Amino acid sequence: MNDLSKARATWLEVGEESAAQRIDNFLLRRLKGVPKSHVYRVLRSGEVRVNSGRVRPEYRLQVGDRIRVPPIRIAPRPALARPSQFPIVFEDAALLVIDKPAGVAVHGGSGVSYGVIESLRAARPQAKVLELAHRLDRDTSGLLILAKKRSALVELHRLLREGEVKKVYVAVVKGVLDKTMLEIRAPLRKYVSAKGERRVSVGEGGREAVTRVKALKSGRDYSVLEVRLLTGRTHQIRVHLAHAGHPILGDDKYGDFSLNHALAKQGVRRLFLHARRLEFAHPISGEHVELEAKLPDDMRAFVEQP
Repeated sequence: MNDLSKARATWLEVGEESAAQRIDNFLLRRLKGVPKSHVYRVLRSGEVRVNSGRVRPEYRLQVGDRIRVPPIRIAPRPALARPSQFPIVFEDAALLVIDKPAGVAVHGGSGVSYGVIESLRAARPQAKVLELAHRLDRDTSGLLILAKKRSALVELHRLLREGEVKKVYVAVVKGVLDKTMLEIRAPLRKYVSAKGERRVSVGEGGREAVTRVKALKSGRDYSVLEVRLLTGRTHQIRVHLAHAGHPILGDDKYGDFSLNHALAKQGVRRLFLHARRLEFAHPISGEHVELEAKLPDDMRAFVEQP
């Protein structure tokens, strides 16, 4: 008889910190180490019950709900990243904003055993809520917002959805712009490549996307750009700049691959895109918040070279 046959189901009661959260997301956080496919399997099978009834994965929890969680064997956790690698730019009772280094995924999955969110949760086991408000690509550095209260997360999502968060990036790109200001309006659609990779391209039928670009500095063969997102589509900056003929240096999906290979000798070994500035109304107090993260050393050394 194995250990699971002896185990009993666990009953959990939903508190205010989990109100309005989807049941699938609630379970994925509670059952760390359990494959996502298995979590959805026990949901579909009815082994998970809310108030003694079956629910769909999109069911949103309410205060006082009683959740039955069946006995599940949890795999050992992999070693987690040291939390000290995430410099804190701002923190209060509702928010945590870090300066994410390049090369670190914001969450585990797709071959990555852990990411920023898993590492921070492990470092802060007392935190009842710690959720990503938005995402950055693995190779993009810079400001990343996390919510420490469910109410703050809901309001941040509204602010982001309605374009009330000003997000400004710095990108180093191929070539020199023919004008100092540029607005790129081109719809973006997602697709799966022949190798099974998820990609984005400009194309009819895609979602509206708007990017504003301002030239900060130009070298002989490259430009440093300030980029503002007016919409928040997947890979928007990378695809829009490549579409405009100015791919970001080091971009291994949409960039100039031969140029990337040549520039690796000059220290360009990753995507030169940095989330430098954020401005928004605090989701709880309403006060204006303006945050900035300086350029990483590798980007700064490249753009400051003579």
